[in-house]
Amino acid sequence: MVEELLTAGIAAATGAAVYLGAAARVVKQYERGIVFRFGRLREGVRPPGFTMILPVADRLHKVNLQIVTLPVPAQEGITRDNVTVRVDAVVYFKVVDPASAIIAVEDYRFAVSQMAQTSLRSIIGKSDLDDLLSNREKLNQGLELMIDSPAMGWGVQIDRVEIKDVSLPETMKRSMARQAEADRERRARVINADAELQASHKLAEAAAVMSDQPAALQLRLLQTVIAVAAEKNSTLVLPFPVELLRFLERAAPVAPAPEPPRPPADPPPA
Repeated sequence: MVEELLTAGIAAATGAAVYLGAAARVVKQYERGIVFRFGRLREGVRPPGFTMILPVADRLHKVNLQIVTLPVPAQEGITRDNVTVRVDAVVYFKVVDPASAIIAVEDYRFAVSQMAQTSLRSIIGKSDLDDLLSNREKLNQGLELMIDSPAMGWGVQIDRVEIKDVSLPETMKRSMARQAEADRERRARVINADAELQASHKLAEAAAVMSDQPAALQLRLLQTVIAVAAEKNSTLVLPFPVELLRFLERAAPVAPAPEPPRPPADPPPA
């Protein structure tokens, strides 16, 4: 009798353990549980933690609520100004309605990926090349709106969309490089011309000052000779400036002019 009771207790404990193992489920903090009983959705979403289901009748589906980073394959298209480009992007989204994400669409990840690809091709056809290269923030917002509208019906919320890279044909790259080089050369010429204009004004002012003071011109000449002689050991042959002689002549004191000889006096009368 005791052995039978012991065997029955062990069998009951084993059955309870098996039932508990089949019925027990753990939902992680970033997940939510959706229970189907005989194929019908049960009301309520299972929160994180330990939960129980009926082993045969219930099926528990766990839905991840974390933000998903979904890369969008590169899409090739023709822009509004007839330039062929390849553009790839990345979509950040998360599930906000676990029940709709399971029931409304077969695979919400695949659905979001396909919608992102078609929206990206549509954006390429509506945009100019300059917008794809420089005005990406506006295009990102347009992509987000285009993908978010149908995704809300799937229980998915688009967090943000970013265009990663824009690939151009080699011919277009060379054309843009030549255009940029020509623009830089144009700006360099304008800067050089402006510098020459300012220098000519300063030289004209200096020439006006030196014309009033010839000594300043000679001092400038001597400074130039010293600067040239300091760079290389060479012999410089310069003509002696006449202006310096004139300057020294004006600087020298003027000697008094000699008095003319007096005529001899007449002899006195006899």
